[in-house]
Amino acid sequence: MKARATTVALLPALLFAAVGCSSTDAPAGGKAPDPKGSPGTPAASSAAPAPSGPATGKTGGSRLERASLEQGDLGGYQISAQGKNPNAPDGQPQADKKACQPLADIMGDEPDPAARETVNRGIGSQKQLGLAVSASVSSYADQDAKALLSRLKAAVAACGTGFSATVEKQTAGYRDVRAADYRTAGDESVSWTMTAAGQGVSAQVHLVVVRQGDTVVRLMALNVASGQKQVQVPQEVADKQLEKIKRAA
Repeated sequence: MKARATTVALLPALLFAAVGCSSTDAPAGGKAPDPKGSPGTPAASSAAPAPSGPATGKTGGSRLERASLEQGDLGGYQISAQGKNPNAPDGQPQADKKACQPLADIMGDEPDPAARETVNRGIGSQKQLGLAVSASVSSYADQDAKALLSRLKAAVAACGTGFSATVEKQTAGYRDVRAADYRTAGDESVSWTMTAAGQGVSAQVHLVVVRQGDTVVRLMALNVASGQKQVQVPQEVADKQLEKIKRAA
């Protein structure tokens, strides 16, 4: 249990809600990782935090809200209206290496400080044991959206040996940063994998960032049932999210 709780504590804050809404993430014995725990802290709760409620269909709201995934959009997935657990750390993580700051930023409350608005979703797979995905849609000035993708591509190339990031005095290490092939229907994209590590445990994470005009989609995936398992953002999740953005535009 301690190792499992520690692994989840190291993961990007936005993934905590996806952990909570996955129907298959609870370890044996009915206990789940405590998202409030810091590295090395055993779980203190007997149940995963309940998501704030499924994302239900909207006829109003902002363009980003209409463009974001909702419960019922994807068969076999539970989608939470909140992409982040309220007990998770707030703000933008700070990297120990300047070149890697874009990779730290992408794991914060927003993809980077230039985002004008961000709508988050937590997605739990009911088909793949333990698979949890965090999805966010952010609006930018067109030039800022293009600059973000350029910075991320440069950071992935520069940070292969890893970096650490701190938010609210919680620090995690990220190593083995590797570009990954991933097909999207957006204007441009970048995808990479890395290992979140610390206190003797680690977890594999896959990230995909896609630009569609002045809108940026951020997708992060991990397996909360087996942190060492290689993961990939499901293609159907990325495709549906890009489809909704194009329709909303």
